[in-house]
Formats: sequence, structure tokens, C-alpha cells
Amino acid sequence: MEQGKGTVGEVFRAFLVLGLSSFGGPVAHLGYFRTEFVARRNWIDDAAYADLVALCQFLPGPASSQVGIAIGKLRAGYWGGIAAWVAFTLPSVVLLLAFAYGATRLAGPLADGVLHGLKVAALAVVAQAVWPMSRSLTPDLRRRLVALGAAALALLLPWSLTQITLIAAAAVAGYLMAPPATSPQLALNRSSANFFGLFFGLLIALPILAATGNPALVVAEKFFRTGSLVFGGGHVVLPLLQAELVDPGLIDRNLFLAGYGAAQAVPGPLFAFAAYAGALLKAPPNGIAGALLALGAIYLPSFLLVFGALPYWQTLRANPRLRAGLELANAAVVGLLLATLYDPVFLSAVLGPLDLVWGLAALGLLLVRTPPWLVVLLSAGVGAGISLI
Repeated sequence: MEQGKGTVGEVFRAFLVLGLSSFGGPVAHLGYFRTEFVARRNWIDDAAYADLVALCQFLPGPASSQVGIAIGKLRAGYWGGIAAWVAFTLPSVVLLLAFAYGATRLAGPLADGVLHGLKVAALAVVAQAVWPMSRSLTPDLRRRLVALGAAALALLLPWSLTQITLIAAAAVAGYLMAPPATSPQLALNRSSANFFGLFFGLLIALPILAATGNPALVVAEKFFRTGSLVFGGGHVVLPLLQAELVDPGLIDRNLFLAGYGAAQAVPGPLFAFAAYAGALLKAPPNGIAGALLALGAIYLPSFLLVFGALPYWQTLRANPRLRAGLELANAAVVGLLLATLYDPVFLSAVLGPLDLVWGLAALGLLLVRTPPWLVVLLSAGVGAGISLI
């Protein structure tokens, strides 16, 4: 991928379309990203894309949003990374804020049918992503075995740290099994050092500042810490925020749970739920100010970590031994996607034979190059129609 060959506007437009149409959660988002930026636009190749996925799985925070930030940064610099995040996140934030301010009439059988249709569409999108990635990233028996082993362990050990542990173990195994090679010269990158320094500085300083009792600092610290320490994707952030916000009485439990349901039905990243939660805090800062503060605080760690890590990623991935480590890490990523395709994507979408036929039909439409957003809309429409019947 040639860095800096695009424009901020180009990045914004591409990610805005995805932000409006990417249903199904973080794993499905990775499928949408691959379709758009690897297969269609050719901004990045399969191996480099899988490397980015592996890198962002290592980092705490929302992996799909971090991959988007990284693609935007590589395409159009720092402003490209910011534009990718704004465009991808904005639609879900607007929809969740609309729900927060009274769009509760979305509840009911019709909404349940639409949500089920979106789950079936997500199943098709993830299945479409796993197949070509498995062909390109697990071409030999060793990498196929790594992928299958990672899938099995992910299903047997469904814990938040399982993903990073499996990827790290695969990377270390690949590195150790490769022939010795000259280590890359890692000159200190001042911008990376600044980003990492700011990340760790805020992680230490914000709890101290929040102890003063300032409401804005208390909210910022809770969301920044959640974004800094959560592993396992967007779904994991919701129970963590429940512990941070519901248990201390900062937000009404029923409103929090209603927002959780709405977050499953909107496109874009699940971390956008932070804006909903910030808006509905019982005391200021809340409303639009609380939404912006919560959203910015929970995503700031992702920007600092991705911008800090990318310069070293570009250098390290050219080293033969590290390349071998990344090859096995990529195979583990395929295994994790395969495991997630089964649980929770398949198990939550396929409740009977009709759902299986429905999912295969959606996959067939994707395979004949029907736009993903159209498949999502058709699937949602089918779900609505079945609920009415």
C-alpha cells in the first residue's frame, strides 16, 4: 500500500458509506472493510490487511474502529485517520442519540424482526470474509492447523483475553520456528514516543484528577479507562460500562439496557454506545456535552495507540522472522473469525431451517457482487415481513 496517496475527503466518503451500512458488530465490520478496501478499492492487500487486524487485536480498544483509523492514516495521514473514525462513527452516534431522546417506539415485534434480519445479514457478511481470507492466509497445512486450533480454543475458552493470547502465542511460535535473521533497526520515532507517552500519562493522571470530584473529569476518567483496558471487541465494553455507570447510579438501569438493544440494531461501531450513555447520565455533564465527552474519552486511547504503533508496524513487518510470526498470527486471526462466525454470529442468527436458507441466500447475493448495504436492507426487510406474518 502506498501511503499518503489519497485525500481526506476520499477517506471520509468511503467510511461514511460503511458507517451507514455496516451492521453486525466488529467481526462483520472487518468483513465490510476487507470487501471495500482490499477487494474493491485495492487500498491495501490481504496480507497487510490481516497484519493490521492482528495489530489491532493486540491493542486494547475496539479492533474494527482501530483498523479503520489505521487504514485512514495510511491512506491520507493523521487527518485521514480522524476522518475515517468520524465518518464511520457518526451515523451510529446520531441514531443512538435520537433513540436516547425518545425514539423508544422502535420496540416491538416489528423491530425484533428487523434486528433478526440484520443478524442474518451479518452471518452472510462474516462468512464471505472468512472464506477468501482463509484461502490467502492459510495456504499450507501448518497454517490451517493453527487456524483450526485457534478456532477450537476460542470456542472452548470464551474469555476476553483469549484472542490476544492466541494471536500472541501464534506470533511467538512463528518467530521462534523461523531461521535467524538480522533484527531490524528500530530508530526512536519521536511521534510514536509522544503518542505512547500521552496514553500512559493520561492513564495515570486522570484517576488522580478525577479524585478532586470534578464531574467532567470523573466521566472522562471512567470512559478513558474503559477504552484503555478492554480487550475482545465492542461487545465487551457494554458490561464494563454497566459496572462503571449503572452500579454507581450514574445512569438508569432500564435506559442503559434499552440502549444496549438499540446498539445492536444500528450500523457502525458498538463503542458509539458511549455517546448514548454520556447523554443519559443523571447529572451534568450529560446531554450533547456528555455524549461528546464520553465518546471522545473512550476513543482517545485508540487514536494514541494506533498512531503510536503504526510507524513500528511498517518497519517490523519487513523482517523475515517477524514476517513468519505475523504469518502464524494471521492464521490465528482466521481461526478467531471462524470461531466468531459460529458463536455468536451463527448461533444468534440461525434459530431454525428457514434462517439457514435465508442466510445462504444472503451469502449467495454477496457472492454475485450485490452491494453489502443492499443485502443488509433486503435481509432487514425480510425480517420485518416475517414478523408481520
